Amino acid sequence: MHTYKGRFITLEGGEGVGKSTLAANLKLELEKKGQNVVLTREPGGSIGGETIRTLVLNPPHSDGSWSPLTQTLLFFAARRDHLEHVIIPALTRGDWVICDRFTDSTRAYQAVAGGVDQDTITQFDTMVVGENQPDLTLILDMALEDAAKRRVLRNGPIDAFESLPQSFHEKVRHAFIQISQVHPERCYLVDASLEATAVTQKALEIVSNRLKLS
Repeated sequence: MHTYKGRFITLEGGEGVGKSTLAANLKLELEKKGQNVVLTREPGGSIGGETIRTLVLNPPHSDGSWSPLTQTLLFFAARRDHLEHVIIPALTRGDWVICDRFTDSTRAYQAVAGGVDQDTITQFDTMVVGENQPDLTLILDMALEDAAKRRVLRNGPIDAFESLPQSFHEKVRHAFIQISQVHPERCYLVDASLEATAVTQKALEIVSNRLKLS
C-alpha cells in the first residue's frame, strides 16, 4: 500500500451503473469537507492515457476489436502514464484522488470475461502499479437490464465494450462481485440501483468509516 499523504479511491463496475455520476457527486461532498480532490478516469486521465484510450475504445481493425491481451497491454501502458503524471503527484501533494476504473476493471474485463490469465494481470499490476494501490474501491452493482436502460437514456456513443453481448457483461458483473469478496479489506459492493443521492450518501458513509474522514 502507498504511503502518500493523500487518499486514493477507485470506482468500479460494469457499463451504465453510474460510476461517473458517483465520482462527480463524491468529489463535491469531499470538497465540502475541506479536501482537495482530483477526479480522473481510466483508460485516460493523462495526456498519454487519453491518447491510448482513443485507441482502445476505437480499434482501427475492420472487425472492430483488439484481442484481450492487446487490450491488457494498452491499459497498463495508459495506467503507468496516468500514475506518473496525475495520480502519484496528486497523492504526494496530499490531494484525494477519485478514479473511474483502475486495475480491477482489467481483472474483470480482460481476465475473467476476456480469458487473459489472472497471473499475467497480477504480474503487470506488480510491475506497473506496485505499491500505488487504491486505499478504497467502491464497486457499483446492479441488474444488467437496469444498467442497459440507463445506457439508452444516456444516449451517448457506443464504444467497443458496450457493444459486446449480454453474456460478456454477465461475466463482468460476476467478476466484480467476486473481486469484492476476495478483497474485503479494500472493496465494498454498493447497490447502484438506488437513486443517485442515496448511492452518494452510502459511498460517503463508507469513505468516512474506512478512511477516517472527519
